[in-house]
Amino acid sequence: MRFPSFEGEWKEVLLGELGDFSGGGTPSSSNTSFWSGTVPWISSSDLNENDIHSINITRFITEEAISNSSTKLCTAPVILIVSRVGVGKLAYSEESLCTSQDFTNITNLRCNGLFLSYLLSTTMRKASSSTQGTSIKGITSSEIKSKKIFIPKLAEQKKIAEFISLIDDRIRTQNKIIKELELLKSTISKKIFRQQARFKADHRKKYPDWRIQELGELGKTYNGLSGKTKENFGTGKKYIQYKQIFDSSKIQLDKCGLVEVSKDEDQNQVQYGDIFFTISSETPEEIGMSSVLLDKVGEVYLNSFCFGYRPNSLNILNPVFSRYLFRSDSFRSNIIKLAQGSTRYNMSKLELMKLRVSIPSIEEQILIANFLLLIDEKITAENRLLGFYEIQKKYLLQNLFI
Repeated sequence: MRFPSFEGEWKEVLLGELGDFSGGGTPSSSNTSFWSGTVPWISSSDLNENDIHSINITRFITEEAISNSSTKLCTAPVILIVSRVGVGKLAYSEESLCTSQDFTNITNLRCNGLFLSYLLSTTMRKASSSTQGTSIKGITSSEIKSKKIFIPKLAEQKKIAEFISLIDDRIRTQNKIIKELELLKSTISKKIFRQQARFKADHRKKYPDWRIQELGELGKTYNGLSGKTKENFGTGKKYIQYKQIFDSSKIQLDKCGLVEVSKDEDQNQVQYGDIFFTISSETPEEIGMSSVLLDKVGEVYLNSFCFGYRPNSLNILNPVFSRYLFRSDSFRSNIIKLAQGSTRYNMSKLELMKLRVSIPSIEEQILIANFLLLIDEKITAENRLLGFYEIQKKYLLQNLFI
C-alpha cells in the first residue's frame, strides 16, 4: 500500500544506522533531593501501549540526580523503547527527558522520528509476543541496533507519519469524548440517587417523595445452579456466568456459558427483570456487583457463585431503573460494608436483604432510567466509533510499511 506519487524501492538499513542509542537508569530513591527537579523522568509504566504520543510524566529529577546515576538526558526528539520489563512498549517524545534502566532510547535521529516510531511500534509488538511464555525478559541494545528494516525516502516517511498521526489525533479525541460522557453520567447519577436532582411531572408538578424500604420487602432471592461438576459444563442450556454480572450492569446473553440440566432437576431459572449479585470477591470494593436481565428469555440458569433477586412486581421496581440503582454510588457504598473476610471477601444474602433503599414512584423511575439509558447508548455509540478508528489504524500500520 503506497501513497500516490511515491515510487522506488524502500531501502534496507540497520536500525543502528538511524540514530544514537543509549540506556537509562534510576536515581537513588533514598535521596529525596534528586526527585525535586525539573527534568522529566519516566518508567515503562508511564507509557500507553496504544498511543506512542501518550507519556504520563509525573516525576522530575535534578541535574545532580543525572550526574550521580546511570540515567542520561535524552535530547528531543527521541524514540523510547522499553527493552526490558514491559518489552514492546514504545513512545515518541518531542520533549527532552530521562528514563529508567528498562529503556533503550534513540536520539540524534537520521530519519523521520515519527515514521520510525510507527514502524517500530508494529515490530516491537511482535518481539514482545515472542517473549511470552519463555525465560526471555527483554531484548538487548545490540539486538535492537542490528535489526534490519526497510525505509522509504524522507518525503514518504513524513507523509506516512502525518497520515497516521491524524488517526491518532482522532482516537485521542474520541477517548476524550467517551471520558467526558462517562464523567457526565457519573455526576448526574450521583445527584439523582442522592436526590439532589429531581424530575418533574407534567405541568411542573413534583413527584411524590422517595420511600425508604428494605430490599427484602421489595422482592425475594434465589440461588444459582447446584450439584454441578466441571463435566456438566460446556454443552446444554445457557447459564449466566459470574464475569457477565461483574463486567456489566446489563446481562449480555451472547456471553452465556452452557450447562447440562436434565428435566427432572430442581434448578432455578432466570427471567426478565431479575437482578443478580456476586457474593464473593478479592477486595471489599468489588463485593456485591450487580447486573439486570433486560431480555425476555426461555430456559436460562444462573451460576452458583451468585444469587438472583426477583422483585415482587415490576410495577414497583422498574428493571432498567434497577440497573442504575444497584450500581449507584450511594448503594455501592452501603453494600461494600457487608464484605466479610481477609484474603477473600464474602457477602450474606440475609444482610443484603436488610439494606434500606430509597425508591421513587414508578413514573419517576422510568424517567430516570430512560435518561441514564440515553447517556449509556451515546457512550456505546462513541465506543463503537473508537473501535472503528482503532481498526483503521491497525490496518494502516500493517499495510503502509513494506
